Amino acid sequence: MAHKKDEELGLQASDSILGPNPIIGAPTRDIISTARQVLRQTVKQPVHSLKHVGRFGLAMKDVLLGRSEIAPDPADKRFLDPTWDQNPLYRRYMQTYLAWRKELNSWITSSNLPTQDVARAQFVISLMTEAMSPTNTALNPAALKRFFETGGKSLFDGMTHLAQDIANNGGMPSQVNMNAFEVGKNLAITKGSVVFRNEVLELIQYKPLTEEVYEKPVLVVPPQINKFYVFDLSPEKSLARYLTLNHMQTFVVSWRNPTKAQREWGLSTYIEALKEAIDIVLKITGSKDLSMLGACSGGITTASLLGHYAALKEKKVSSFTLLVSVLDTGIKTQVALFADEKSIEAARRMSYQSGVLEGKDMAKIFAWMRPNDLIWNYWVNNYLLGNEPPVFDILFWNNDTTRLPAALHGEFLEMFKTNPLTRAKALEVCGTPIDLKQVKADFFCIAGLNDHITPWDACYKSAKLLGGKCEFVLSSSGHIQSILNPPGNPKSRFFTNTEMPDDPKKWLETATKQSDSWWQYWRDWLHARGGKLKAAPAVLGDDDFPPMEAAPGTYVHER
Repeated sequence: MAHKKDEELGLQASDSILGPNPIIGAPTRDIISTARQVLRQTVKQPVHSLKHVGRFGLAMKDVLLGRSEIAPDPADKRFLDPTWDQNPLYRRYMQTYLAWRKELNSWITSSNLPTQDVARAQFVISLMTEAMSPTNTALNPAALKRFFETGGKSLFDGMTHLAQDIANNGGMPSQVNMNAFEVGKNLAITKGSVVFRNEVLELIQYKPLTEEVYEKPVLVVPPQINKFYVFDLSPEKSLARYLTLNHMQTFVVSWRNPTKAQREWGLSTYIEALKEAIDIVLKITGSKDLSMLGACSGGITTASLLGHYAALKEKKVSSFTLLVSVLDTGIKTQVALFADEKSIEAARRMSYQSGVLEGKDMAKIFAWMRPNDLIWNYWVNNYLLGNEPPVFDILFWNNDTTRLPAALHGEFLEMFKTNPLTRAKALEVCGTPIDLKQVKADFFCIAGLNDHITPWDACYKSAKLLGGKCEFVLSSSGHIQSILNPPGNPKSRFFTNTEMPDDPKKWLETATKQSDSWWQYWRDWLHARGGKLKAAPAVLGDDDFPPMEAAPGTYVHER
């Protein structure tokens, strides 16, 4: 039962984690400034404000008389305990909260503020209303039941967890039991070896699990802001293992965790390191070209590298895959709500002064972008119910953060601001201006229908920037669950379409819904472009690049 509860909490949070997005977040001063603006608005539009106060009063009358029909959204899991519906006092408590929240949002939405200010105000109001949810108090019926069931022990355990989080987790509720996992022991355990290491990356080659393999290898490029083993979690979720089980020669990049000493590493630094890794993969496998996979910010890096190769007329990459990657930043999301000139410059200055962007700091900021899933869920579980934090591998990976060099962070911010990949030769890497339309290789593009971090329509429009033939696939999941989508899940669905109209909505209207995981569909796509089958290599590496140490290597353990 506890395991099932952990999985529910973990799955709920895993589609809200924002780790692989080194953009901006919500600076504290901007939130305070917006809160002041919200308060001023009550005075600036007194008649408008009084009208909504009156409407709230009428709603309250219905609540008190037991006539109100206001109810939580079916997707809101906070009020699932039957007490909220069956007990008259608790029902009125819940309905009062819901009516207040609804009227506040209606008041700000219909105000005369500009559209961008309304969106910011809605975000700040939601921070307040979600924090003040009745489920976050000691009156939560689930917490009271737990208190009596345990003879008060749940309260003691909850206070212990709170004290530990204040001391060790910056006062934030722990999302995961970090002692339950160890990289190399029960995560990242697919057999393989590090066959190359430079200052920036380690190159891991995985041991083939079939007698024959396709000629063309696959090189996986993870996001720089997270560790590579999102592609090699538990064996049943491991994309690396899945590839090796399906006749693919599999290589994965493990980025180094940079410190202040690497503050000058920029996009060109990472691309030069990748070029070296690609040459070694081709040398080891004897293939003249390979297939690449880039995820999130690793997709930006991969696309930039391919633009660079196109400028040099190099044909070392015959096909590639982009996972939940946005190259066209013209479509704005909640992640970029406070992204104006001033906040972008402040973010750039902060990381430049410290030399790196700390992954932990960014994760904390982004947790407040999805407070119900990433904060209050755990407040209730850890403190009010006195439960241990969940045991969930995806959340362990998300909390095993890395840093981003100041130079690369600055370049990502500049790309976010100027959107250079949408224009030919607006971005220069490794000394060459790049034009994505000159990237002619076939490519496979995955997006998530419920992804609020890299929205699927932004991924779709990004795919249209490239010059090759695109196989666009839309998973029914959110951000991380779109990547970790192993076969066998009866709830998994994905959409395909042979056409690529300009309008993403038209694509979806005419798309075909498929059952199970996109991994199998992608495997067939890779096989069709993998060349001939040949005998699997008996040993990893070669004479020039012999195995250095067992996977997952050294860089993944750097703190």
